Amino acid sequence: MIAFLFPGQGSQFSGMGKDLADNFSAARLVFEEANDALGFDISRMCFSGSEEDLKLTANTQPAILTVSIAALRVLEQETELKADYTAGHSLGEYSALVSAGAFRLADAVKTVRQRGTFMQEAVPVGVGAMAAVMGLERAELEQICQDAAQGEVVSPANFNSPGQIVIAGHATAVGRAIELCKAQGAKRALPLPVSAPFHSSLMEPAAQRLETVLSKVTVNPLQCPVISNVMADACRDQTLVKQLLVEQVCAPVRWDESVVNMVELGVKHFIEIGPGKVLSGLVKRITKGSNIKNIGAVADLDKLQG
Repeated sequence: MIAFLFPGQGSQFSGMGKDLADNFSAARLVFEEANDALGFDISRMCFSGSEEDLKLTANTQPAILTVSIAALRVLEQETELKADYTAGHSLGEYSALVSAGAFRLADAVKTVRQRGTFMQEAVPVGVGAMAAVMGLERAELEQICQDAAQGEVVSPANFNSPGQIVIAGHATAVGRAIELCKAQGAKRALPLPVSAPFHSSLMEPAAQRLETVLSKVTVNPLQCPVISNVMADACRDQTLVKQLLVEQVCAPVRWDESVVNMVELGVKHFIEIGPGKVLSGLVKRITKGSNIKNIGAVADLDKLQG
């Protein structure tokens, strides 16, 4: 069985998707559709935008989704590969839903543009923070977050792989948690260069605004199950999709469990589709013996078919 995986924020880079668009009409059509839906040139931002512009959450989210779907359309056109399951990390869940036929590209790209804006506006810059913690177990880190909160918010945001967990919340509480993690013997506890505390309860205003936007979007029947970040399990019911996407804004991304569950469901081959190889690295740490490939550029096609 094959799972298609789609990256989230942090995988962006200037120049992403350009060689796919230069070489395949299927990719060019995706960029044209996204440009039309957004009302501005997202392709130019992907191909030659500054790193600073691409880091802005309201730009990052539609840019990564567009490049991911351009790569998907090339894969579909050039190979016989089909997904038995799809999954995405945070933002990537929208790409997974497009891949599964639940969302039209135009609807998805407009939605994540607004999602990025809502998430950025939910907490004033500087008030929230995130940090990556290496080398502590889940239960240890959950206790540290409780001890560090002191009336503020700090909690696990991404369970990425064994021993790699991201925390999020008020900047001062995250700072206290970092010090406690070091005292507890964490290999590393580092602040992340992000502008908002994603996947924490501080994102509740963004979740409420996103719910309003999603209420106007059509969800089609899923052509294959999508592994939900919130459930870490397969969603097969189109009526659950919007609710899960709203919950996802404040809930932790259960990526490690999602990959383990895909393996238990029979997935042997993972293909990361879109910019970067972040998820490929995480899958290697989570599961031994799985076959992992990726497509984000033309050169990757030969390896896929090998």
